Amino acid sequence: MDKRNRSVNNPFWCAVTTAGVFALTSAQPAFATEGGVGRPITGQQVTPYAGIVPPTSDWILSFTSIYYEGSLGSSKTIPVAGTITTGLNYQVVYVMANAIKTWGITAGGWNFASSFGVPVQYTNASSFNGILPNDHATQFADLFFTPVVAGYHFSQTDHVALSVQIYAPTGAYSTSRIANAGQNTWTFTPTIAYTHLIPSQNIELSANYGVEFYTVNNKTNYKNAPVSVLDLLALKRFSNGWGVGVVGGWIEQLGNDTGGVADLIGSTSGHSLGIGPMVTWSGKVSKTPVSATLRWVNEFEASKRPKGNAVQLSISATFQ
Repeated sequence: MDKRNRSVNNPFWCAVTTAGVFALTSAQPAFATEGGVGRPITGQQVTPYAGIVPPTSDWILSFTSIYYEGSLGSSKTIPVAGTITTGLNYQVVYVMANAIKTWGITAGGWNFASSFGVPVQYTNASSFNGILPNDHATQFADLFFTPVVAGYHFSQTDHVALSVQIYAPTGAYSTSRIANAGQNTWTFTPTIAYTHLIPSQNIELSANYGVEFYTVNNKTNYKNAPVSVLDLLALKRFSNGWGVGVVGGWIEQLGNDTGGVADLIGSTSGHSLGIGPMVTWSGKVSKTPVSATLRWVNEFEASKRPKGNAVQLSISATFQ
């Protein structure tokens, strides 16, 4: 890319920094496949400008809230809290404060950033048949951080970002309850995000793909199989700062869980598919670049996972 295009004063980079906080801000409620879901919720991981790490040196602060409501049918057996149950309803409100630091370093077309998130989660879980008592709690969830995101600019229209996202087992967790905000496992997610821009139409196409690898839950001896997560986004922006688009996701568990009660129930791998609309806005508030996104994703297909709806609101501000 031409050096002029990497300038921190280039309007393109100003727009990126204002309107997008890329895949660094992926917020994921602390469900585990041990609890029937997995960390990701369908269609919630991809963000506008997902594949772009700008060359600017900024702090980007964001607040993201996800409301998810779903159920897993009474005919489906899942492991929860070290035991086996059938039929669960979930209501989750997941709120995360996230800080991103773009390094302001350009090396051979690469730019870099880091992020750190502190989440709080309200969980309400209830059993269809009363095998497990209903439970609800508001707790700190597992801390989330990305030490390095490396972004490469193939051109002004094609960009890619590489990272390994990490969850630490810091959230509240107990085998005596089903409403756990924490998971009691480390999770490592190698991730690639790609963004293609169509400037003539002011259209963005972005994709975010990662595979989650879990450590053993040392309180239940349960080992989650890797989980594949693909999210896609198409967005049309307008000159007044608003944008509309569509977002979708596909979650697929790669194999069966092992250990603990997983060995008693056989196949535990599942999948889900979802799609829905997205609205975005970017502008300035008292000279501070601010952006917001609102999305709704309906899970229209699910197997051995809860099926439901998710609504996400994310607001970010950029400070130089």
